[in-house]
Amino acid sequence: MPSGFRFVSRRKGRTFRDSESVLAPYGLRIIESCLSCPQREDRLFCNLPPAAAQALSAITSAAAYPKGAILFVEGQSPRGVFIVCNGKAKLSTSSADGKTLILRISEPGEILGLPATVTGKPYELTAEVIEPTQANFIPREDFLFFLREHGEAALRVAQQLGETYHSAIAEMRTIGLSHSAGEKLARFLLDLAANHDEGKGEVKLTLTLTHEEIAQMIGASRETVTRLFADFKKRQFLQVRGSTLTIINKAGLESVVGS
Repeated sequence: MPSGFRFVSRRKGRTFRDSESVLAPYGLRIIESCLSCPQREDRLFCNLPPAAAQALSAITSAAAYPKGAILFVEGQSPRGVFIVCNGKAKLSTSSADGKTLILRISEPGEILGLPATVTGKPYELTAEVIEPTQANFIPREDFLFFLREHGEAALRVAQQLGETYHSAIAEMRTIGLSHSAGEKLARFLLDLAANHDEGKGEVKLTLTLTHEEIAQMIGASRETVTRLFADFKKRQFLQVRGSTLTIINKAGLESVVGS
């Protein structure tokens, strides 16, 4: 059972109204049914035909997790997948000498543990919740049967696997081809800003990662990340107030990447 697990309900044998949800711990409003998810239309795997969506709901258990909860651990036998409804988790791998590399941060609508669950091989990463999160669990055998019965869902799974592959290549490019820690951090911040609208030439982001976690994402030390943030602020590339990071000179960060 995942660390910090809070079971909310088992789907089988129950019928839910479209508007039904449960107010759970950690300030989350749990969405009990995939059919009633307000973001369903915007999410790759959730936006399924009615029959497939109903079948998915029937095998899904809704659960809430606090920050720091572990969904699964690298090397663990695959028990199934977790669909992130809201919140985020970091996906990391560790070396024999204890060094940790964070490969990416999950987004709502993403399926975690997918490659291992499909192939039957151990989980290749560790998934740790970094903010209060709803991650619905589907046991492996139920999930595989669901994919065999619903071709559209299997296609969506293939699409996510493809997106995960491209994300991994982009991460390798950032770490392997960048010439300096400053370039790596600048690329990281620009990637964060890519899907945010610019207002008056500024991009505001909510940064939930610590300097240590950012260091683990770009292959640097925490001290180096702290020094670079101070340097970027001094050069007026960005401002940081609490968890709010504002990029005020995007061109300046781009010049670091291009130098």
